[in-house]
This record gives sequence, structure tokens and C-alpha cells, in this order.
Amino acid sequence: MLRLGPLAAAGRLLPAGPRLGLPCPSGGWVSLSRSRPPGPVGDRGLLARQVRAAAGSAGGGRSPALKTPKGTRDHPPAHVALRDRLLAAVVTCFKRHGAAAIDTPVLELRVPFARYLAMNKITNMKRYHVAKVYRRDNPATTRGRYREFYQCDFDIAGQFDPMIPDAECLKIVHEILSDLQLGDFIIKVNDRRILNGVFAVCGIPESKFITTCSTVDKLDKMPWEEVRSEMVGEKGLSPEAADHIGEYVQLHGGLDLIEQLLQDPKLSQNKLAKEGLGDMKLLFEYLTLFGITGKISFDLSLARGLDYYTGVIFEAVLLQPENDHVEEPVSVGSVAGGGRYDGLVGMFDPKGRKVPCVGVSIGIERIFSILEQRLKASGEKVRTTETQVLVTTPQKHLLAARLKLISELWDAGIKAEMLYKKDPKLLKQLQYCEDTGIPLAAIIGEQELTDGVVKLRDVATREEVDIPREKLVDEIRRRLEP
Repeated sequence: MLRLGPLAAAGRLLPAGPRLGLPCPSGGWVSLSRSRPPGPVGDRGLLARQVRAAAGSAGGGRSPALKTPKGTRDHPPAHVALRDRLLAAVVTCFKRHGAAAIDTPVLELRVPFARYLAMNKITNMKRYHVAKVYRRDNPATTRGRYREFYQCDFDIAGQFDPMIPDAECLKIVHEILSDLQLGDFIIKVNDRRILNGVFAVCGIPESKFITTCSTVDKLDKMPWEEVRSEMVGEKGLSPEAADHIGEYVQLHGGLDLIEQLLQDPKLSQNKLAKEGLGDMKLLFEYLTLFGITGKISFDLSLARGLDYYTGVIFEAVLLQPENDHVEEPVSVGSVAGGGRYDGLVGMFDPKGRKVPCVGVSIGIERIFSILEQRLKASGEKVRTTETQVLVTTPQKHLLAARLKLISELWDAGIKAEMLYKKDPKLLKQLQYCEDTGIPLAAIIGEQELTDGVVKLRDVATREEVDIPREKLVDEIRRRLEP
């Protein structure tokens, strides 16, 4: 969906402009000046003083408590490998649907895609954007909510026939969640026009639509009695109006419910609601052709808090634990969401020209939290490198032979490694292969050099075959073919 600027809405987290610096334990930053280089190692130059200040070790002599800035975390190699695979799966889906990638400044205080379209006078585009972004609100790390996080957006901009792009966005969500095998899920859909029509027929003044909408959006976390209490006690609605709203927003279903509401005596007389229900019926017809209505629920409680949505809105949630190894579900909230926002680009255009848009954002960090816990529970090992061959020697004084062979493999595009010792033991080299998941070992000893061959070892089966040196690259490629 539309990517909010990393510093938008809740205020700025970092001052504008590029900065080189270190986070202090207290939460602030110490700037590292670019104006002149630091002095020699060991002196009390500028860099040395700033590093000590950032670490909190200036004076006192006590070792600082090392930690990452609030709401962030380090990712060890296994986590990065897992995240890279996750991002690759998402991007593959985006590309399958014909989207082109764009990139916008990370320190933008606006809504980057809407600004990009308006500034470049683009009226038709299908794009995706994968990038790190930042938010200032309090993190909830146990639910996979961090201040620094990846956002994966897919948007379709342009004037098209109703509900065709919207249906494709829902199909993309269905494809990604199915491919990732996270467990059972449901995609809730609603329409802001239907919600506004409900509020209107229930006697809610238009000035309270947005605040009422934000309260309705809590129905997935709170029982109706608490939501009703907030409407009456905090939002100033009459008990009768709140009860009337409750008759609608607790409904969910499919085409049958849409048909039922189209016949509702009050909603059928409201222009906005009638338009929204007509488009919702058309959307379900397209989703039926896509074969995914079994995972779609028309849910009148879905509101999504952002007030720039103008039509269809949707949100994907998991329904059960993601695997059999944990007793309780991982509480990570929704894993995708989006909707239609037809008026936002016009807010940036000097002449107010509108570009209809619909999009979806995949909750990568929340999905990653699920996969991370699944990995931990299963004990499965993740490969952190893509090395295909380890170049090894069984005797001493053969470093030159290893260096020459590994250079030949690198030049041929083969991903290869060797241990950084002059005379490593063969057993240690082979154990490294097993520990890191390297599938092949190329063994070159004195006899192999004499015979002009390389002994190629399959690490999994421990089978070894002598391969003529000039045919080694072709044999490695053949064995590594998928």
C-alpha cells in the first residue's frame, strides 16, 4: 500500500539531512564530524573522544552497558538470511504481477509515493517499494513492532474500471501468505463509503465519523461492550446511536451479506453506502473468478484508522498458531493491509489533479517474527552463506595450490571459500563444510597435482570422484543444477 514517510504523522525521529553518528545509551546521538579525519590510533583525537562519549565511558572507568537504540535490534547472519528469503518471496510476487521498483528518500517527511506521482506528473503506474523506514511511536517488540523496520508496498495508480486493481491487490496478499505457509489466514474487506453510510443512517454527525471509525476499528481487540462504552463515554455518542451502529458493525460474511445490506431499508437509501455495496459485490465477483473467496470475509468492523482511505479497505490476519511446536499463538497482529486512496495525490499536486490509487503493504517484520519463532521451535538450521565449494588440501605446504584453484573457481563465477590457514587439517576443513552447509569440497593434494585432477567430494554422501581439472567447473555446475 501507500508507504508513509518514515518520519511522518507522529513527528520527526531524526533531524532532516544525512548524518554520521553513534547512538548514546541515553537515546541521543553523538555526531561524527566529516570536516577533518581523526588523529592517529591511540591519541585523544576527535573520533576517539566521540566514541568514548557515545559509549558512555568518558570518566568513571566503568564498562558501559552495550545495547542497541530503543526499538531496534541487531540481526545475526541466520536472521538476515531468513529475512532475505522472505523479502525475495514477496518481491517475486510483486514482479509476477508486473510491478516496477522505485526508491524514494528515506528521510522524507511526507507520503513518498503520492508526492512522487504528483511531482513527476505520473497518472498511471504499478510499482513496488521495499525499504527500511522509521517511526517514533513506542515500540512493541514482542509483537514484532519496532521503530526501525522494513516496509514492502505494492500500489496501482491510474484511472481504471472499478474493482479490477483492487481485486489484484487482494490476490497478491493471498498469494504471498499462501506461499509463505504461515498457517490459516483470513483477509477482511470493507469499504469506507459503507462505514460512513452506516454512521449516517445511525444518526452520527459527519464531524464524528473519523473518531467513531477509530473506535470501531478496535473490535478485533475488544468486545463490543467495551467498544460501545468508549463510543458513549469518550466519543459522546448517544446509547441509541451506539446500539444502532452495533447492529451493523458486528456483521461479517460474503456475497449473501452484501445482497442483504443492498436490501436494507436505510442503507439502500444512502448514496455512499449504496455505491460501496455495489463495488463490494463487483469485487467479490472478481475474487470468485480468482478462486480466493474462501479466504475473504466482508467484515463491517474493519475500519483502518488512516483517514485518507476513500473506498475498499482490507487487512489480513492469521487465525491459528503458525506451527505445532508452540502451545500459544504468536501475538503479532495483522500481517498485511491496505486499501483505496483516490484523493491523496491531489493534495500534493499544485492544480489538485487526482490520481486514483489502491495498494497493499506486507507486514514483513511481523511475518519475520513468526518465522523466527518457528525456526527456533523446530531447531532447523539456516544457511547463512551461499558458498558452493570449499577448496581444501590434505597435506602441508599446498597453500599456493589452494590459492590458484580458488581463483580459477571465482573467475568462473563459482561461489567458493577456503580456510585462512597455511596448513589446515583436512578433517577440520571437511567439518567446516558440514557445519556451514557447503555441498561440495574440492580436494587438491600432491597426487591430484601430479595427475592433473581435483578430487570432488559430495559432503552429504561423502562420495569422492577424481575430475580432470579442465572439467571441474562444468562438473560443479552440473551437480548444483536445481
